[in-house]
Amino acid sequence: MPYSTVRQLLSASLIVGCSAYTTLSGATETIKVGLSAPLSGSGASWGIGAEWLCKEAASEIAASGGVHVKGQTYDFDCVTYDNKYNAAEGAKVAQALVNKDDIKFIAGSVGTAPVRALQSLTERKGVLLFTTAWGTSIKGPSYPLTFTQMNTVKEIARPLTSYIAKSHSMKTVALLNPNDSTGQETEKIARKAWEDAGVKVVSSNWYERGSSEFQPIAAKLSALRPDAIDLCSTTPADAGLVFKELAGLGWNGVKIVEVGTGANALVATGGKAVEGVYLGAALNLDSPTATPHQRELDAGVRKASGDSINAVQIGIYDALFALKAAMEKAQSISPTDVARVMPTVTFPSFYGKSGFGGKTDYGSAQQMLLPVFITQLKNGKLVDVARIAPSELH
Repeated sequence: MPYSTVRQLLSASLIVGCSAYTTLSGATETIKVGLSAPLSGSGASWGIGAEWLCKEAASEIAASGGVHVKGQTYDFDCVTYDNKYNAAEGAKVAQALVNKDDIKFIAGSVGTAPVRALQSLTERKGVLLFTTAWGTSIKGPSYPLTFTQMNTVKEIARPLTSYIAKSHSMKTVALLNPNDSTGQETEKIARKAWEDAGVKVVSSNWYERGSSEFQPIAAKLSALRPDAIDLCSTTPADAGLVFKELAGLGWNGVKIVEVGTGANALVATGGKAVEGVYLGAALNLDSPTATPHQRELDAGVRKASGDSINAVQIGIYDALFALKAAMEKAQSISPTDVARVMPTVTFPSFYGKSGFGGKTDYGSAQQMLLPVFITQLKNGKLVDVARIAPSELH
Protein backbone atom coordinates (compact mmCIF):
# COMPACT_ATOMS: atom_id res chain seq x y z
CA MET A 1 0.00 0.00 0.00
CA PRO A 2 1.51 3.41 -0.94
CA TYR A 3 2.65 5.58 1.96
CA SER A 4 0.28 8.39 0.87
CA THR A 5 -2.67 6.02 1.17
CA VAL A 6 -1.57 4.80 4.61
CA ARG A 7 -1.17 8.43 5.73
CA GLN A 8 -4.66 9.27 4.48
CA LEU A 9 -6.15 6.29 6.36
CA LEU A 10 -4.30 7.19 9.56
CA SER A 11 -5.50 10.79 9.30
CA ALA A 12 -9.07 9.65 8.75
CA SER A 13 -8.81 7.30 11.75
CA LEU A 14 -7.54 10.12 13.94
CA ILE A 15 -10.39 12.38 12.84
CA VAL A 16 -12.96 9.66 13.60
CA GLY A 17 -11.27 8.90 16.92
CA CYS A 18 -11.24 12.56 17.94
CA SER A 19 -14.90 12.95 16.95
CA ALA A 20 -15.83 9.92 19.02
CA TYR A 21 -13.89 11.25 22.00
CA THR A 22 -15.59 14.64 21.75
CA THR A 23 -19.02 12.99 21.67
CA LEU A 24 -18.23 10.77 24.64
CA SER A 25 -16.59 13.48 26.73
CA GLY A 26 -19.57 15.78 26.18
CA ALA A 27 -22.17 13.03 26.54
CA THR A 28 -25.22 13.76 28.66
CA GLU A 29 -25.30 11.90 31.96
CA THR A 30 -28.44 10.79 33.77
CA ILE A 31 -29.64 11.67 37.26
CA LYS A 32 -32.28 9.28 38.56
CA VAL A 33 -35.11 10.89 40.50
CA GLY A 34 -37.47 8.78 42.57
CA LEU A 35 -41.22 8.87 43.17
CA SER A 36 -43.13 7.27 46.03
CA ALA A 37 -46.77 7.47 44.94
CA PRO A 38 -50.00 5.46 44.99
CA LEU A 39 -50.38 3.60 41.70
CA SER A 40 -53.21 1.44 43.04
CA GLY A 41 -56.15 1.96 45.41
CA SER A 42 -58.26 5.09 45.94
CA GLY A 43 -55.33 7.44 45.29
CA ALA A 44 -54.16 5.71 42.10
CA SER A 45 -55.12 8.56 39.76
CA TRP A 46 -52.86 10.87 41.76
CA GLY A 47 -49.86 8.56 41.41
CA ILE A 48 -50.37 7.65 37.76
CA GLY A 49 -50.71 11.30 36.80
CA ALA A 50 -47.68 12.21 38.92
CA GLU A 51 -45.55 9.60 37.17
CA TRP A 52 -46.61 10.92 33.75
CA LEU A 53 -45.82 14.52 34.74
CA CYS A 54 -42.40 13.54 36.10
CA LYS A 55 -41.49 11.98 32.77
CA GLU A 56 -42.93 14.95 30.90
CA ALA A 57 -40.91 17.45 32.93
CA ALA A 58 -37.76 15.36 32.39
CA SER A 59 -38.46 15.34 28.65
CA GLU A 60 -39.02 19.12 28.54
CA ILE A 61 -35.81 19.80 30.46
CA ALA A 62 -33.85 17.49 28.15
CA ALA A 63 -35.35 19.19 25.08
CA SER A 64 -34.31 22.61 26.41
CA GLY A 65 -30.68 21.49 26.78
CA GLY A 66 -30.66 19.67 30.10
CA VAL A 67 -29.08 20.65 33.42
CA HIS A 68 -25.64 22.28 33.20
CA VAL A 69 -23.19 21.80 36.07
CA LYS A 70 -19.45 22.52 35.71
CA GLY A 71 -19.41 21.86 31.98
CA GLN A 72 -21.39 18.62 32.23
CA THR A 73 -24.94 18.18 30.96
CA TYR A 74 -27.46 16.06 32.85
CA ASP A 75 -30.94 14.73 32.11
CA PHE A 76 -33.44 13.35 34.61
CA ASP A 77 -34.84 9.81 34.64
CA CYS A 78 -37.94 9.07 36.76
CA VAL A 79 -38.17 5.88 38.84
CA THR A 80 -41.60 5.26 40.44
CA TYR A 81 -42.71 2.79 43.10
CA ASP A 82 -46.28 2.18 44.32
CA ASN A 83 -46.62 3.13 48.01
CA LYS A 84 -50.34 2.20 48.00
CA TYR A 85 -50.89 5.29 50.17
CA ASN A 86 -50.03 3.54 53.44
CA ALA A 87 -47.13 3.41 55.88
CA ALA A 88 -46.23 -0.27 55.40
CA GLU A 89 -45.83 -0.02 51.63
CA GLY A 90 -44.23 3.40 52.05
CA ALA A 91 -41.49 1.80 54.14
CA LYS A 92 -40.85 -0.82 51.43
CA VAL A 93 -40.70 1.87 48.76
CA ALA A 94 -38.27 3.89 50.87
CA GLN A 95 -35.91 0.93 51.07
CA ALA A 96 -36.18 0.33 47.32
CA LEU A 97 -35.50 3.95 46.32
CA VAL A 98 -32.76 4.80 48.80
CA ASN A 99 -30.99 1.51 49.51
CA LYS A 100 -31.65 -0.62 46.43
CA ASP A 101 -31.59 2.02 43.68
CA ASP A 102 -29.27 4.45 45.51
CA ILE A 103 -31.35 7.43 44.36
CA LYS A 104 -30.17 10.79 45.73
CA PHE A 105 -33.15 12.95 44.73
CA ILE A 106 -36.81 12.15 45.41
CA ALA A 107 -38.90 14.28 43.04
CA GLY A 108 -42.19 13.44 44.71
CA SER A 109 -43.74 11.55 47.60
CA VAL A 110 -47.48 11.34 48.31
CA GLY A 111 -49.12 10.69 51.71
CA THR A 112 -47.89 11.73 55.16
CA ALA A 113 -47.55 8.15 56.45
CA PRO A 114 -45.46 6.91 53.47
CA VAL A 115 -43.43 10.11 53.55
CA ARG A 116 -42.50 9.71 57.20
CA ALA A 117 -41.16 6.24 56.40
CA LEU A 118 -39.19 7.69 53.50
CA GLN A 119 -37.93 10.74 55.36
CA SER A 120 -36.44 8.61 58.14
CA LEU A 121 -34.02 7.35 55.48
CA THR A 122 -33.56 10.40 53.24
CA GLU A 123 -32.47 12.82 55.96
CA ARG A 124 -30.12 10.25 57.49
CA LYS A 125 -28.57 9.19 54.18
CA GLY A 126 -28.25 12.63 52.60
CA VAL A 127 -31.06 12.32 50.03
CA LEU A 128 -33.03 15.42 48.97
CA LEU A 129 -36.77 14.85 49.37
CA PHE A 130 -39.70 16.64 47.75
CA THR A 131 -43.07 15.84 49.24
CA THR A 132 -46.76 16.66 48.81
CA ALA A 133 -47.49 15.47 52.37
CA TRP A 134 -49.54 17.83 54.55
CA GLY A 135 -47.81 17.27 57.85
CA THR A 136 -46.19 20.27 59.55
CA SER A 137 -44.20 17.74 61.58
CA ILE A 138 -42.06 16.79 58.57
CA LYS A 139 -40.69 20.29 57.93
CA GLY A 140 -38.44 22.72 59.73
CA PRO A 141 -34.74 23.21 60.53
CA SER A 142 -34.48 19.61 61.76
CA TYR A 143 -35.16 18.41 58.18
CA PRO A 144 -32.85 20.48 55.95
CA LEU A 145 -33.15 18.10 52.98
CA THR A 146 -36.98 18.12 52.82
CA PHE A 147 -39.10 20.48 50.69
CA THR A 148 -42.87 20.66 50.18
CA GLN A 149 -43.87 20.91 46.52
CA MET A 150 -47.52 21.95 46.77
CA ASN A 151 -49.83 23.99 48.95
CA THR A 152 -50.63 22.01 52.08
CA VAL A 153 -53.74 22.29 54.18
CA LYS A 154 -51.90 24.97 56.18
CA GLU A 155 -51.72 27.18 53.09
CA ILE A 156 -55.22 26.26 51.87
CA ALA A 157 -57.37 26.09 55.01
CA ARG A 158 -57.50 29.71 56.09
CA PRO A 159 -58.36 31.33 52.72
CA LEU A 160 -60.81 28.54 51.85
CA THR A 161 -62.74 28.55 55.12
CA SER A 162 -62.80 32.33 55.25
CA TYR A 163 -64.19 32.55 51.71
CA ILE A 164 -66.91 29.92 52.29
CA ALA A 165 -67.92 31.32 55.69
CA LYS A 166 -68.40 34.76 54.15
CA SER A 167 -70.27 33.35 51.12
CA HIS A 168 -72.82 31.36 53.16
CA SER A 169 -74.87 31.99 56.26
CA MET A 170 -73.41 29.14 58.29
CA LYS A 171 -72.74 28.59 61.96
CA THR A 172 -71.71 24.92 62.22
CA VAL A 173 -69.51 22.42 60.38
CA ALA A 174 -68.70 18.71 60.84
CA LEU A 175 -65.32 17.30 59.78
CA LEU A 176 -64.42 13.91 58.31
CA ASN A 177 -60.87 12.65 57.78
CA PRO A 178 -59.12 9.35 57.07
CA ASN A 179 -57.80 7.84 60.29
CA ASP A 180 -54.09 8.17 59.55
CA SER A 181 -51.33 10.72 60.05
CA THR A 182 -52.48 12.77 57.03
CA GLY A 183 -56.02 13.00 58.39
CA GLN A 184 -54.95 13.65 61.97
CA GLU A 185 -52.72 16.59 61.06
CA THR A 186 -55.28 17.95 58.61
CA GLU A 187 -58.02 17.84 61.24
CA LYS A 188 -56.08 20.08 63.63
CA ILE A 189 -55.44 22.73 61.00
CA ALA A 190 -58.96 22.57 59.52
CA ARG A 191 -60.58 22.83 62.95
CA LYS A 192 -58.62 25.97 63.84
CA ALA A 193 -59.29 27.55 60.44
CA TRP A 194 -63.06 27.07 60.79
CA GLU A 195 -63.05 28.37 64.36
CA ASP A 196 -61.03 31.42 63.28
CA ALA A 197 -63.66 32.01 60.56
CA GLY A 198 -66.35 32.09 63.25
CA VAL A 199 -67.83 28.64 62.50
CA LYS A 200 -68.35 26.08 65.26
CA VAL A 201 -66.94 22.57 64.66
CA VAL A 202 -69.68 20.28 66.01
CA SER A 203 -67.72 17.03 65.50
CA SER A 204 -64.62 15.42 64.05
CA ASN A 205 -65.08 11.99 62.51
CA TRP A 206 -62.75 9.34 61.09
CA TYR A 207 -62.79 6.47 58.61
CA GLU A 208 -60.24 3.84 57.63
CA ARG A 209 -58.60 4.17 54.22
CA GLY A 210 -59.78 1.39 51.94
CA SER A 211 -63.34 1.57 53.29
CA SER A 212 -66.16 1.19 50.78
CA GLU A 213 -69.13 1.36 53.16
CA PHE A 214 -69.86 4.94 54.19
CA GLN A 215 -73.54 4.71 55.17
CA PRO A 216 -72.88 4.52 58.95
CA ILE A 217 -70.58 7.56 59.02
CA ALA A 218 -72.92 9.48 56.71
CA ALA A 219 -75.84 8.74 59.04
CA LYS A 220 -73.82 10.02 61.99
CA LEU A 221 -72.88 13.22 60.15
CA SER A 222 -76.42 13.83 58.89
CA ALA A 223 -77.91 13.39 62.38
CA LEU A 224 -75.83 16.34 63.61
CA ARG A 225 -77.58 18.63 61.08
CA PRO A 226 -74.50 20.78 60.47
CA ASP A 227 -74.70 23.72 58.09
CA ALA A 228 -71.59 22.37 56.31
CA ILE A 229 -69.58 19.16 56.07
CA ASP A 230 -65.87 19.37 55.30
CA LEU A 231 -64.32 16.08 54.14
CA CYS A 232 -60.87 17.66 54.57
CA SER A 233 -58.21 15.20 53.28
CA THR A 234 -60.61 12.53 51.99
CA THR A 235 -59.65 11.32 48.50
CA PRO A 236 -61.99 12.33 45.63
CA ALA A 237 -63.38 8.83 45.03
CA ASP A 238 -64.18 8.33 48.72
CA ALA A 239 -65.60 11.85 49.05
CA GLY A 240 -68.05 11.16 46.23
CA LEU A 241 -69.35 8.07 48.04
CA VAL A 242 -69.79 9.99 51.31
CA PHE A 243 -71.76 12.80 49.65
CA LYS A 244 -73.91 10.26 47.81
CA GLU A 245 -74.84 8.63 51.11
CA LEU A 246 -75.54 12.03 52.68
CA ALA A 247 -77.84 12.99 49.80
CA GLY A 248 -79.73 9.73 50.27
CA LEU A 249 -80.32 10.72 53.89
CA GLY A 250 -81.69 14.11 52.87
CA TRP A 251 -78.79 16.27 54.05
CA ASN A 252 -78.12 19.16 51.64
CA GLY A 253 -75.85 21.67 53.33
CA VAL A 254 -72.59 23.27 52.18
CA LYS A 255 -70.23 20.59 50.89
CA ILE A 256 -66.45 20.96 51.06
CA VAL A 257 -63.41 18.83 50.33
CA GLU A 258 -60.74 21.08 51.77
CA VAL A 259 -57.88 19.50 49.87
CA GLY A 260 -60.06 18.21 47.03
CA THR A 261 -57.93 17.76 43.96
CA GLY A 262 -60.25 17.04 41.05
CA ALA A 263 -63.76 16.66 39.68
CA ASN A 264 -63.76 13.46 37.65
CA ALA A 265 -63.31 10.88 40.42
CA LEU A 266 -65.66 12.87 42.65
CA VAL A 267 -68.40 12.92 40.01
CA ALA A 268 -67.79 9.28 39.05
CA THR A 269 -68.63 8.03 42.55
CA GLY A 270 -70.94 10.80 43.76
CA GLY A 271 -72.95 11.68 40.66
CA LYS A 272 -75.43 14.53 41.20
CA ALA A 273 -74.80 14.42 44.96
CA VAL A 274 -71.51 16.32 44.54
CA GLU A 275 -73.09 19.32 42.86
CA GLY A 276 -71.90 22.50 44.56
CA VAL A 277 -68.90 20.95 46.34
CA TYR A 278 -66.07 23.39 47.10
CA LEU A 279 -62.53 22.15 46.42
CA GLY A 280 -59.30 23.68 47.70
CA ALA A 281 -56.64 21.97 45.60
CA ALA A 282 -58.25 21.57 42.17
CA LEU A 283 -57.72 23.46 38.93
CA ASN A 284 -60.12 24.59 36.24
CA LEU A 285 -58.18 24.50 33.00
CA ASP A 286 -61.28 25.39 30.98
CA SER A 287 -60.78 28.89 32.36
CA PRO A 288 -59.78 31.61 29.83
CA THR A 289 -56.68 32.25 31.96
CA ALA A 290 -55.31 28.73 31.38
CA THR A 291 -52.31 28.62 29.03
CA PRO A 292 -51.98 26.26 26.03
CA HIS A 293 -49.13 24.47 27.80
CA GLN A 294 -51.21 23.93 30.94
CA ARG A 295 -53.99 22.47 28.80
CA GLU A 296 -51.51 20.17 27.04
CA LEU A 297 -50.28 18.85 30.39
CA ASP A 298 -53.86 18.37 31.56
CA ALA A 299 -54.66 16.39 28.41
CA GLY A 300 -51.63 14.16 29.01
CA VAL A 301 -52.63 13.46 32.62
CA ARG A 302 -56.25 12.76 31.62
CA LYS A 303 -55.09 10.24 29.04
CA ALA A 304 -52.74 8.52 31.50
CA SER A 305 -54.93 8.52 34.62
CA GLY A 306 -58.51 9.11 33.52
CA ASP A 307 -58.78 12.20 35.72
CA SER A 308 -57.93 15.88 35.37
CA ILE A 309 -54.58 17.26 36.46
CA ASN A 310 -54.34 18.32 40.10
CA ALA A 311 -52.01 20.01 42.56
CA VAL A 312 -50.67 16.73 43.98
CA GLN A 313 -49.36 15.74 40.55
CA ILE A 314 -48.25 19.21 39.50
CA GLY A 315 -45.90 19.32 42.49
CA ILE A 316 -43.82 16.54 40.94
CA TYR A 317 -43.61 18.42 37.63
CA ASP A 318 -42.53 21.60 39.42
CA ALA A 319 -39.95 19.76 41.54
CA LEU A 320 -37.84 18.86 38.52
CA PHE A 321 -37.62 22.50 37.43
CA ALA A 322 -36.76 23.51 41.00
CA LEU A 323 -34.01 20.86 41.05
CA LYS A 324 -32.62 22.12 37.75
CA ALA A 325 -32.52 25.71 39.05
CA ALA A 326 -30.86 24.72 42.34
CA MET A 327 -28.30 22.40 40.72
CA GLU A 328 -27.27 25.09 38.28
CA LYS A 329 -27.06 27.74 41.01
CA ALA A 330 -25.03 25.46 43.29
CA GLN A 331 -23.01 24.13 40.34
CA SER A 332 -23.25 20.78 42.08
CA ILE A 333 -25.31 17.59 42.02
CA SER A 334 -24.62 16.88 45.68
CA PRO A 335 -28.00 16.75 47.49
CA THR A 336 -26.59 18.74 50.42
CA ASP A 337 -25.29 21.51 48.14
CA VAL A 338 -28.52 21.59 46.17
CA ALA A 339 -30.66 21.74 49.33
CA ARG A 340 -28.55 24.58 50.71
CA VAL A 341 -29.37 26.89 47.78
CA MET A 342 -32.92 25.66 47.14
CA PRO A 343 -34.58 28.32 49.38
CA THR A 344 -32.93 31.06 47.30
CA VAL A 345 -33.87 30.00 43.76
CA THR A 346 -36.76 30.98 41.54
CA PHE A 347 -37.95 28.72 38.75
CA PRO A 348 -40.73 28.37 36.14
CA SER A 349 -43.50 26.32 37.75
CA PHE A 350 -46.73 25.08 36.18
CA TYR A 351 -48.40 28.23 37.58
CA GLY A 352 -45.68 30.71 36.64
CA LYS A 353 -42.70 32.08 38.58
CA SER A 354 -42.19 30.33 41.91
CA GLY A 355 -39.73 30.01 44.75
CA PHE A 356 -39.68 28.92 48.40
CA GLY A 357 -40.95 30.46 51.63
CA GLY A 358 -42.80 29.52 54.80
CA LYS A 359 -40.10 30.40 57.31
CA THR A 360 -42.63 32.05 59.63
CA ASP A 361 -44.78 28.91 59.78
CA TYR A 362 -42.12 26.21 59.62
CA GLY A 363 -38.88 27.78 60.82
CA SER A 364 -37.19 27.51 57.42
CA ALA A 365 -38.01 28.27 53.78
CA GLN A 366 -39.10 24.80 52.62
CA GLN A 367 -42.57 25.51 51.23
CA MET A 368 -42.99 25.99 47.48
CA LEU A 369 -44.83 29.29 46.96
CA LEU A 370 -47.94 28.70 44.83
CA PRO A 371 -51.36 30.33 44.41
CA VAL A 372 -54.39 28.89 46.23
CA PHE A 373 -57.29 28.09 43.89
CA ILE A 374 -60.82 27.80 45.24
CA THR A 375 -63.14 26.01 42.83
CA GLN A 376 -66.70 24.72 42.92
CA LEU A 377 -68.54 21.97 41.06
CA LYS A 378 -71.40 23.39 39.01
CA ASN A 379 -73.30 21.22 36.54
CA GLY A 380 -70.60 18.59 36.94
CA LYS A 381 -67.76 20.96 35.99
CA LEU A 382 -65.22 22.94 37.97
CA VAL A 383 -65.75 26.70 38.14
CA ASP A 384 -63.20 29.16 39.52
CA VAL A 385 -64.48 31.18 42.45
CA ALA A 386 -61.25 32.65 43.87
CA ARG A 387 -57.48 32.71 43.41
CA ILE A 388 -55.21 33.86 46.25
CA ALA A 389 -51.52 34.51 45.49
CA PRO A 390 -48.86 33.88 48.17
CA SER A 391 -47.79 37.15 49.79
CA GLU A 392 -44.13 36.07 49.97
CA LEU A 393 -43.70 35.73 46.21
CA HIS A 394 -42.81 38.99 44.50
